[in-house]
Amino acid sequence: MNKYFTIKRLIINFNTIILKLIKWYILMLRNSSKMFRRELSSFKKSVLENIELRNSQKIKPNILDKKQVIELCNILTEKKDEKNKEFYIDMFTNRISPEVDETSKIKASFLNNIFQEKIESPYINKLEAIQILGTMQGGYNIEPLIEILNNRDYGYHAAKALSQIIFIFDYYYDIDKMTCQGNIFAQMVMESWANAEWFFSNPSVPEKISLSVFKVPGETNTDDLSPYLDDWSTHDIPLHALSMLKNPRDGIIPDIPGEIGPIKTIEQLKKKGLPIAYVGDVVGTGSSKKSAANSIMWHFGNEIPNVPNKNVGGYCIGGKIDPIFFNTMEDNGALPVEMDVEKLNMGDMIDIYPYEGVTKEFNTNNTICNWNLKSKVILDSVRAGGRVNLIIGKTLTEKARNSFSVGLGKSTNYFRENPIHKKENSKI
Repeated sequence: MNKYFTIKRLIINFNTIILKLIKWYILMLRNSSKMFRRELSSFKKSVLENIELRNSQKIKPNILDKKQVIELCNILTEKKDEKNKEFYIDMFTNRISPEVDETSKIKASFLNNIFQEKIESPYINKLEAIQILGTMQGGYNIEPLIEILNNRDYGYHAAKALSQIIFIFDYYYDIDKMTCQGNIFAQMVMESWANAEWFFSNPSVPEKISLSVFKVPGETNTDDLSPYLDDWSTHDIPLHALSMLKNPRDGIIPDIPGEIGPIKTIEQLKKKGLPIAYVGDVVGTGSSKKSAANSIMWHFGNEIPNVPNKNVGGYCIGGKIDPIFFNTMEDNGALPVEMDVEKLNMGDMIDIYPYEGVTKEFNTNNTICNWNLKSKVILDSVRAGGRVNLIIGKTLTEKARNSFSVGLGKSTNYFRENPIHKKENSKI
């Protein structure tokens, strides 16, 4: 009988110990979950604080720095947080600079490690890793994509990504060699470059472009657009662009004289729903400043997919445009045009016809002035996203066409020769 009670007591004690262990384990899980949530929220909190600060200045948030990118990569390898998934993926895809710096290197390495199965991410699978690598324009993403061309299951997707990238440089020869060795995915890339799909996949410049006029009377020099006292912020384009035209002048009312330019005026013009053209009697004189062009493009240009805090394109119209400034705008995908601007005023709505060289009153046949494009290939530069892109892309296309593995030969009528009279480029 005593033996029975002894055994029963042992069982009860054992069960008690097990229950305590279970409670301890649950408590540990809860604590670790709280720690995990705190770790996640520390990154999101810092980003949201920056977004709030920059929203108060009416500008885009900062690009993620090295520490934030490392934190974000760590988060993307942890247990999936469905509530914040879209936020983290958006930050990773769109808020890291694609330029050749430490953050882009970390990003490319992280994506490559996902594909190579060196790390696992519940947020990003292999195909998505390739697709995000394809958005990085050129640099640290090229070598991983070339390596993936050897993968039977995913080589096609790497080829599609590489086909739209022109900043390849010496990696071109690796792909050409792979093509000669019979790699069908490398062949796809070479044929795409030879056919200039990187160019023709972009929309051509429309026959008619409707614009709102942002008129700055008199001469605008580069220091008006990028004041030298604000040079400390040129690396931060949205912040620096606030200082454009910050000093009062005829026809221009800054939001805060000496500090912030006419942002309210620009916002009012945007409500018209048309692209805005920067218009001046004389534009871009003075010292050569890329930051001056950046200011105009930030306010009036177009966002670049997956590239934070930088715009390209836009329209710059002047009675006279300084030649260096003209080239800088063209390099970055804008359409600079010299024409008579005497009859153009702040807030006017106009139609320009780039192939005909005519400016008319909005939605009418009333001609304001006639003009000629300064460069024969400028509309191709606009379509390519800039003269630099066009030069590099054309070189890549010609190399691919002359490659033994493709063998199409050099095309003499591939790109536009006289854009005023040819609405579309000649086909091969």
